[in-house]
Amino acid sequence: MDAIGEQTLRWCSAEEVSAEPDVSALVHDHSGLLYRVALSVLRNPAEAEDVVQDVFIRILERRQQLGGIVELRPWLVRIAWNLAIDRRRKIRPEQMDDAFAADIVSADLPADQALAEAGRIRQVFGAMERLPRKERQALLLSAMDELSTSEIGSVLGKSESSVRSLLFRARTHLRERLKD
Repeated sequence: MDAIGEQTLRWCSAEEVSAEPDVSALVHDHSGLLYRVALSVLRNPAEAEDVVQDVFIRILERRQQLGGIVELRPWLVRIAWNLAIDRRRKIRPEQMDDAFAADIVSADLPADQALAEAGRIRQVFGAMERLPRKERQALLLSAMDELSTSEIGSVLGKSESSVRSLLFRARTHLRERLKD
């Protein structure tokens, strides 16, 4: 189990988690994916960890409903996605991009190359921010490589063909904007 999942299990009371073994399994199986979903939206590791914890707190509060969920993975992703979007509305994108770009640049690069790479990453983020909202959302969800088009459709409330169309348009628009 990754660190976020362990942190979440420690944070929740031992009685709650042990009384509901399914929640412990959910934390173990899905915390990494939910973290990546939140990080793709928020671009801030601490905020993304908070979102993952909030997801599992909501699950603990509604654990009686777990049996009725047919597609659990898209349901969890949708909760994380919506919580991350709510948090993002409170933060200006410029605040996130500089720190996030610096964090994802390889520490092995010389300073001048790292600075140039961080600049290119900020440029990509800026171009992504200018994409239409639905295109940006589909692109972020697909960039994690763990969500199928049907899962993305489930999160966004779209059909698979609509998701494929959104992804095609988003990639085309992004390519065009990065050429300029």
